[in-house]
Amino acid sequence: MKQENIRDHTERYLKIFSDLENIRKNGVFTHFRELKQNAIKNFTGTGFPTIKNEEWKYTDLSTLHEINFQPLLKFRDIKKDEGGIQDHFLGVPDSLRVAFIDGHYQPGLSDTGNHGSELLITPFSALKPEQYAELGSCLGSQISLTDDPFVVLNTALFTDGIWIRIPKGKIIDQPIEILYFATNQPQPGLIQPRNLIMVGENSQVGIIENYVGQNDAVYFNNPVTEIILETNALVEHFKVQSDSTRAVHIGTIRVLQHKNSNYISHSFSFGGLLVRTNINTVLADEGVECTLNGLYVGDGKQHIDNHTSIDHTRPHCNSHELYKGILDDNAHGVFNGKIFVRPAAQKTNAIQSNNCILLTDDATINTKPQLEIFADDVKCTHGATVGQLDEDAYFYMRSRGLDQQKARNLLIYAFASDVIDRISHEPVRGKISGLFGHKLKRVQLD
Repeated sequence: MKQENIRDHTERYLKIFSDLENIRKNGVFTHFRELKQNAIKNFTGTGFPTIKNEEWKYTDLSTLHEINFQPLLKFRDIKKDEGGIQDHFLGVPDSLRVAFIDGHYQPGLSDTGNHGSELLITPFSALKPEQYAELGSCLGSQISLTDDPFVVLNTALFTDGIWIRIPKGKIIDQPIEILYFATNQPQPGLIQPRNLIMVGENSQVGIIENYVGQNDAVYFNNPVTEIILETNALVEHFKVQSDSTRAVHIGTIRVLQHKNSNYISHSFSFGGLLVRTNINTVLADEGVECTLNGLYVGDGKQHIDNHTSIDHTRPHCNSHELYKGILDDNAHGVFNGKIFVRPAAQKTNAIQSNNCILLTDDATINTKPQLEIFADDVKCTHGATVGQLDEDAYFYMRSRGLDQQKARNLLIYAFASDVIDRISHEPVRGKISGLFGHKLKRVQLD
């Protein structure tokens, strides 16, 4: 892409920032004005990455640049029984839940319970004035303004999001679910959610980020989630991406883990036209456990990119990573998983694997597992496999009377189940298995 065209796209977002600053006279644009101004200044200085950038070598952003995305400023208060939107929640009916539609908080669809002042589940738009100072001391602690351009863009443009603070010693039995639902609007929407999740010492919680879009909706989702785990905290975190097949989704998750904490991530990519998910974890103290599980399924001309980073900085930490991909038609997958083992991170145990099935000759995958080890007393392995369905197993199933579709579906289910079965919460596991089955019906197996 020509340099002047890149500059034009950058200027478009500078104008959006200016318009939002003039419209939003209170809330986050007032309390975080300096942060946002510094962010947009850095973004306009660097602009969007291109395929010349090693981190974006296999992901062309032309689709993003071709569409004039704009913030959807009109708020509609949606009721619980309107349009079946509540049916998209993945948790059990009595779970804690927060809903956003086109980036706007929906109190009529949300239920954050009543657990006292220490447990905080609140959208930025509903914060009390005295809460902004505490939020400001934590928000953005996992990023810098010379960071990933999309993280910086989100910092400049976010207008709402969710702040979850779990107090010390609190165990939340049911997952807290955040539903981001995008509707089909005349104007392609620009949605920039920001999430901050703080989990106190000896606490446990499940968090679901659920991104859904109406059929044929055109929008650009650019969420950023920061998660901080204090000593002995446990977080099981789900990111389920079922965006519209015409949507762009570029999401980033940043995780900081303190002593003896345990972070378990489940990332599922089913929708979207151009999708990238970045998950970066820092194991900042001893005795930390980190698990990254992922499943991505693409068909048509979908492009699904997963970039992960696990940074071992201290000794006696373990990380486990398993990502699996299923690609059909002309779909393109990218996996880049990095594991860093710093000099002080002795006694590290790190395992990483990416396996992908290509269902057609036109589907492609670029996979790059990486280890960078600067310590000498470690156990680290990584690997990747790319192949097709097992023809012997397929022949055996056909010989037992299964038709072509059922035989191949069973093989695909078996391949994917290794990731889905790792979900500990049974109702959520059932819902995600259903989403996978629905996606599988679209995959052409002729």
